[in-house]
Amino acid sequence: MTRVSTADYQWKRARPITNGLHTYTTSDMTVVRIETDAGVTGYGVGRPRPGERELRASFLETLVGRDPTMTEAIWSSLWSPKLSGRRGYETRALSSIDLALWDIKAKLANMPLYRLLGGYRTRIPFYIAGGYYSEGKGHKELQHEVASYVELGAKAVKMKIGAVPIKEDVARIKAVREAIGPDVKLLMDANCAYRYYDAIQLSQRAEEYEPFWFEEPVQPDDYDGFRKIAAATSIPIATGENEYTKHGFRDLIATQAVAILNPDARYMGGVTEFMKVAAMAQAHGLDICPHGDQQAHLHLLAAIPNARLLEFYPKKVNAMADEVYLHPPVLNDDGTVTVPDLPGIGLDPNEEALAPYRIG
Repeated sequence: MTRVSTADYQWKRARPITNGLHTYTTSDMTVVRIETDAGVTGYGVGRPRPGERELRASFLETLVGRDPTMTEAIWSSLWSPKLSGRRGYETRALSSIDLALWDIKAKLANMPLYRLLGGYRTRIPFYIAGGYYSEGKGHKELQHEVASYVELGAKAVKMKIGAVPIKEDVARIKAVREAIGPDVKLLMDANCAYRYYDAIQLSQRAEEYEPFWFEEPVQPDDYDGFRKIAAATSIPIATGENEYTKHGFRDLIATQAVAILNPDARYMGGVTEFMKVAAMAQAHGLDICPHGDQQAHLHLLAAIPNARLLEFYPKKVNAMADEVYLHPPVLNDDGTVTVPDLPGIGLDPNEEALAPYRIG
């Protein structure tokens, strides 16, 4: 590696959106750029958060002169719980670098990453993530929103719950089911908003509307809560977007309460850890449905047999969703996304479109 750099970006949302616990007024991203003496440049993505930025900068300083294809060695040298921490911004910083290194490896091989990793499929089923709370959005507006996702070809849609009383959320779930019909998967996501007993009440009242999963019903470390909820409902539990490394997912799998894992390669350790977690999940008969940025996960899902769904953010949620990257995925009418057959991981940024939003 000959040169490393980063660029931070942030843009306003058209209107604030709220999930079970948080309200978001902006979107942001960090692009990691690593150049090599072979003329190949690798790109990774992260977030411009205080702490993550500083750790990323300190990690990047150690890379010049090293072989980018030695991803295991580099990962191991950067992940140091004693010096940097173990499940937080240090792992997020490492993840963004690891994504760039795997991008380099695939480009050096002149292969799309999913083929380099083994290759399993060329199309991935997707779901559209929406259904946020926002000012002025009643049941009719919510129904119109999710129906528009079905018109885009989605065979699964996700909605937020947890920010209003259970009775109100059950009514929202009913409204969404009526709008999308009986054959489209309905995913509900609480973003850790509930205590286990509230989650049980919500799930039991929502069962008649046949949700495909109940995502993050409780805080990520409430393993006992996951077990209690799973024992009380027929709705599969999904979680993992706030989990880190193979060690964290080992412990999550050991609860025997989670049916679907939601690792985010931008947070939990990059490609290196994602593939290990996917293999652990496969050995335990569990599906992988990653959280976040569709571009970062498309190739990873195409490389594993236990991929179930790709999370896809539409422009209604992120106005720059189809402008951030040079080669954004295209939705197919059959509810799938075709994996681009270009060398690398597909995170090459659209610098012209991003330029007005650069910060720092």
